[in-house]
Amino acid sequence: MATRDIYETGFDEDVRTDSNANQCPECDGRVTTNAIETTCEDCGLVIDEQRIDHGPEWRAHDQDQQKRTGAPLTAARHDRGLSTEIGRRKYANGNELSGQKRQRLSRMRREQNRGRFQSKAERNLAHGLGEVRRVASVLELSDSIRDQACQLFRSAQNEDLLRGRSIEAIAAASVYGACRCNGHSRLLDDVVDTARVEQSRVANAYKTLNTELGLPTQPVRPSEYIPRLASELDVPAYIRQRARRLAEQSESSGAASGVNPSGFAAACLYKAGREEGRWLTQAEVAEAASVTSTTIRSHRDTLNELAV
Repeated sequence: MATRDIYETGFDEDVRTDSNANQCPECDGRVTTNAIETTCEDCGLVIDEQRIDHGPEWRAHDQDQQKRTGAPLTAARHDRGLSTEIGRRKYANGNELSGQKRQRLSRMRREQNRGRFQSKAERNLAHGLGEVRRVASVLELSDSIRDQACQLFRSAQNEDLLRGRSIEAIAAASVYGACRCNGHSRLLDDVVDTARVEQSRVANAYKTLNTELGLPTQPVRPSEYIPRLASELDVPAYIRQRARRLAEQSESSGAASGVNPSGFAAACLYKAGREEGRWLTQAEVAEAASVTSTTIRSHRDTLNELAV
């Protein structure tokens, strides 16, 4: 009952006199009952109470607005985040558990793990999504990219693309594919360094995902790699800006078409450093871009021919 109604009517309409037991067993006072408890108006004795709250767990301050509690559903877990976690050493309030209760919880946890998965496919899905979360966490990717990678792994399993392939390779390829679809300048080597499989397996898995699922990936431009490589090489801002202009001019003229974007970006940084008096060695920029020094020299010659 709203407070306004109580003030206007002068009484709470939820409160009523109990006709069956209208006398208090302690003082023979008048007994009243509301939606929660039965109390005596004279001595305040609580005779009975309703321990179950049948109301909603949300509060609607507006008729069109309803708020619910609990974590939202997520694609990053095989059960959408609806699983139950059993504690180990402490209660929810922080107190330590006794040895007997720890053993009991250990047995409950073991039985829960045994019945957690309904099939081998669900177990593989949980393992793969855990690997996706781990790689995304190491690469410090956003939650949206992580969820897209998890959904991509689900699609790969639904299309039976895991057969004959490593779960870890598909998981790493899903993270790399999600980065490519969102225009993130992540090298394949960055993902492979955090994965537990070889680069060739991840590359083949990504090629399979791209072919079978038709990923909406766009060609990566060399200018997108400039900030990442410049930060890794710790070059000043004016060299970074000059390298970005070199990359954008090469892209507009078509000279950067069909080349390794990270290697071309490293060559732009190398040329910009030479022009501005900052001597970057070819080995340094090649290592940052995961290419060879020969690639740097080849792209440098291309930039010299353009005279940009």
